[in-house]
Amino acid sequence: MTMKQTFYSNGKLLITGEYLVLDGAKAFALPTKFGQNLIIEEAEGQIIHWKSFDSDGSIWFEDNIPFSSITRKERFDDAKNIKNTLIEILHEAYLMNSDFITSSKGYAIRTELTFPKFWGLGTSSTVINNIAQWLQIDAFELLKRSFGGSGYDIACAQSNSPIVYQLVNEKPVVEKVNFQPDFTDKIYFVYLNKKQNSKAAIASYYGQQGNSQNALETINSITKAVIEAKTSKEFGSALQNHEIELSTILELPTVKEALFPDFDGVIKSLGAWGGDFVMSISKENPTAYFKEKGFEIVIPYSEMIL
Repeated sequence: MTMKQTFYSNGKLLITGEYLVLDGAKAFALPTKFGQNLIIEEAEGQIIHWKSFDSDGSIWFEDNIPFSSITRKERFDDAKNIKNTLIEILHEAYLMNSDFITSSKGYAIRTELTFPKFWGLGTSSTVINNIAQWLQIDAFELLKRSFGGSGYDIACAQSNSPIVYQLVNEKPVVEKVNFQPDFTDKIYFVYLNKKQNSKAAIASYYGQQGNSQNALETINSITKAVIEAKTSKEFGSALQNHEIELSTILELPTVKEALFPDFDGVIKSLGAWGGDFVMSISKENPTAYFKEKGFEIVIPYSEMIL
């Protein structure tokens, strides 16, 4: 009988500290009710047969990955980037704990997203965290060696409550916070119809970094204000200050200026500017407003956040 193991990780939304979290800012992040499963079964042939399912049950990636490709970190020119990325992650995992290759004949592995993969809630981070759980290695270290990034998404993958995340001397510090304001019914998440490539976004941030050190203290105090806000007005006002601060650093218009100048309320970019989700705070339910503008996916806080 083959052994079957299942692992699960939460998706994530970064509310404050985007980009600056890489430089040590305190970032406020929320794990989502959506995430990804990893199901491992034993097989033969010194290969991993890998199958990735989207939330609608369709297969979006399927391939055989020979053990030898993982140990040698082989790159396939004709392969979609997904295969090369997977090999890179599995190769680094192998360097951290080689048992899964040396003491096995093969695997059938499937991943199952509970959100559409184009949403950008953490397709990569949930896979990395699931692989780390499976092999009992440090997920932050695996991320650092393979994909890069601040690691806040790994912290969300592992946490069932809101967190403040900070890199201190390049090491992750995760603090669980109590965030249960009574105005969450005023908060909605809107999908901007395009997935942002976080690697590219990070590179462009570093490209135009002026003096972000001064900004760290400002962002840290905004993060504190956001978490401690007693009313939706205080909450919205802190987030608006955050947008203005980032707009200045990135030399980009805020998403409200760019797409929703007539919106009656506050709109905050989440994660990489220019894609994925934004958060809206308004007195009235804004669904009709966004749909009229062509943004069909509008999710209330209670349906999105754990």
